[in-house]
Amino acid sequence: MKDFMVDQTLKELTEHRTVKLPIACYETTIHQNVNGYIPLHWHDEIQFVLIVKGEACFHINEEKQVLREGEGLFINSGCLHFAEDKNHSGCKYICLNVAPHFVLSQELYATYVNPYIRATNLPYVFLDEKERWTRNILEAIKEINHLIQQKTPFYEIDITVQLALIWQNLIVNGFPLEYKQTEMLRNQRMKQMLNWIHSHYAEKVMLDDIAQAGQLSRSECCRYSKRMLKQTPMNYITDYRIQKSLVLLLQSDLTVTDVAYQVGFASTSYFIDKFRKSMKMTPFSYKKQKKSGFL
Repeated sequence: MKDFMVDQTLKELTEHRTVKLPIACYETTIHQNVNGYIPLHWHDEIQFVLIVKGEACFHINEEKQVLREGEGLFINSGCLHFAEDKNHSGCKYICLNVAPHFVLSQELYATYVNPYIRATNLPYVFLDEKERWTRNILEAIKEINHLIQQKTPFYEIDITVQLALIWQNLIVNGFPLEYKQTEMLRNQRMKQMLNWIHSHYAEKVMLDDIAQAGQLSRSECCRYSKRMLKQTPMNYITDYRIQKSLVLLLQSDLTVTDVAYQVGFASTSYFIDKFRKSMKMTPFSYKKQKKSGFL
């Protein structure tokens, strides 16, 4: 089981790089995460995904995309996203994260990279294996994964060649780029509210506090949350508290009551009720099954 580390703004803390390169490529099985899914997060790196087994549903900003074996996804820098296994398929995927400045040379970055990662209408691109240009990208993802695993002579140079190929295939297809200040502001305010929640989730949280963090009214705060998180701010807090409880429940010296109060629930009974609805079992059952290795 793996924990997915993010900071208080939901920015992923994983350092996406090899020893020499600002890039990371690894295989992820969704249900092996401690939450049972890849939780909401964002990162400065651009991300490419290739499904090698099963199905997944990726949520990016306000949209979602179902991916099946052989299909892939480009997720732009700074976009909030999370992923769920679909139909208990045991979904496994290759994840390629790249620092934007490493995609092309410094001389080409301003013209051919920066406009695309700043575009507000390009949160993601679906990579269908049926199209030639997307198939080229998917094959390059496989090749980079192979190069990092095998570390053949001069593999670093081969990786840069494959990255240039990926980016060329992505941008030559003529995406009309847009830069809407309102979209940039909405993304920034959402991250500000999430940052406040993740800093104060263990305390008594009021809707007014969240709205103030995003410089919004209560009603606007709820609209933002429902649009981008698909739930109310208060429901998100409950889910987040349950996420945080999962790791604490694995500590043998903490009781269920200890965990409930540490993550911000006002009573043990309320924690158990919400945990059961979310995880389909009680916190005690989760703790017991984890300890015995049945989960």
